[in-house]
Amino acid sequence: MDQKASAKVLVLDFGAQYGQLIARRVRDLNVYSEIVPCDISADEIREMNASALILSGGPASVYAEDAPSIDPAIFDLGLPVLGFCYGHQITAVTLGGKVGHSEVGEYGRATITRTAGAKLFNSTPMEQTVWMSHRDAVSEVPEGFTVTASTDVCPVAAMECVERKIFTTQFHPEVKHSEYGQQLLSNFLFEICGLEPNWSMDNLVETMTAEFREKVGDDRVILALSGGVDSSVVAALAARAWASR
Repeated sequence: MDQKASAKVLVLDFGAQYGQLIARRVRDLNVYSEIVPCDISADEIREMNASALILSGGPASVYAEDAPSIDPAIFDLGLPVLGFCYGHQITAVTLGGKVGHSEVGEYGRATITRTAGAKLFNSTPMEQTVWMSHRDAVSEVPEGFTVTASTDVCPVAAMECVERKIFTTQFHPEVKHSEYGQQLLSNFLFEICGLEPNWSMDNLVETMTAEFREKVGDDRVILALSGGVDSSVVAALAARAWASR
């Protein structure tokens, strides 16, 4: 399958406050994205023909008894992976690293210092302001990973394994307080994943309308309209498909 022509970025949701925002930031860069549960399996991701994965943040501690986990086989799919906050930490522990409870947490704006040559940080300053929200932090990176950014409080503010195309940050690039966050997302999508910015909302409407026509054919549809967003969107698509048949 031509990845550039059919890019799909899946956002694995670990209970993030900013899950919807992550998906929107990707779409702002004209790449299609959708949110899926964090307990999705590697086989399900393969069936969805994903082009890349983003692991969201979340409020849990990775060592809590009921903490969300991830199918380890996902990291063996060969897909580029970008993780934020909890996604950064769950990547570390799943692949053999360690996460510890730091004495001092970081909440709000922080200044990171990045390393030279870090692919995710290409075209950004060596020092930059980011948005942190954590008490736990990666204390030991997995084998094959290198540290690419740090703060005075957080020695592993970002890490990467270029060979496996896995890049993670303790901070949140998706929020506006991370001043070069959108550049980091752009670097991931276009320089690391090699995707094309060829998606738009108009494309999505046309695709869904065509799928609606194909499934319904010459049959009729009875739609119960509640007045909510979901049923209203379905009704609008159905009317569009009917008018253009």
